[in-house]
Amino acid sequence: MRKTWIAAFGAMSCAVGGGQRGEPERTADAVSVVDHLVYATPDLTVGIDAIEKLLGIRATPGGQHPGAGTRNALVALGPASYLEIIGPDPEQPHPSGPRRFGIDGLKSPRITAWAAKGQDLERLVADAARNGVNLGPVGCGSRNRPDGVLLSWRFTSPATVLSDAIVPFFIDWGKTPHPAQTAAAGATLVGLRAEHPDAQRVGEMLRKLGLDLRVTEAPAPALIATVDSPKGRVELR
Repeated sequence: MRKTWIAAFGAMSCAVGGGQRGEPERTADAVSVVDHLVYATPDLTVGIDAIEKLLGIRATPGGQHPGAGTRNALVALGPASYLEIIGPDPEQPHPSGPRRFGIDGLKSPRITAWAAKGQDLERLVADAARNGVNLGPVGCGSRNRPDGVLLSWRFTSPATVLSDAIVPFFIDWGKTPHPAQTAAAGATLVGLRAEHPDAQRVGEMLRKLGLDLRVTEAPAPALIATVDSPKGRVELR
């Protein structure tokens, strides 16, 4: 059975929560709030093979994203976090617009974005806006696992790319089973950091969201994950 994936802004009723003004009172270590890392690739098989070579783990087949022109495969990075390998789906026609996460412009696989755990997303978006950070609209999505279990989630728009995707989008799985539970096991995320030409500005934006992600100055933006795996400690970019 194929997985289906639907994500339509406004497709579900999304409760609106209140919020307090001002910046978050404390910051959260990046690793503790990672929901998933997006490892985008110009060819899904190439991406799966690359991760297997690096980590010694073969990703669990994921599913199609109808209308988006992509499909994915997953590797768990902990009980509630995972690596999403995502690439073009040859069984679908090319979408009307660019594929997400810069897939169409990639020459080789790399981490292009990340999703942070979130709750009360409307409040999170409103609080971020008061601090000058536009996370975009909140959307809702769902898909069926191959065993028929329905997964549903809510998220801030991944299409709203901030600071070259060093700033994450946020996702809330609610009461649905987390995808990490059925993803290929054996890896653990132990570190996440970033590089950016304007590290100070990006770091300030992250702090406004309550996120403690170390950003250092570099010529090009990059997300760097440190993962413990059957092949030892590995750095993924």
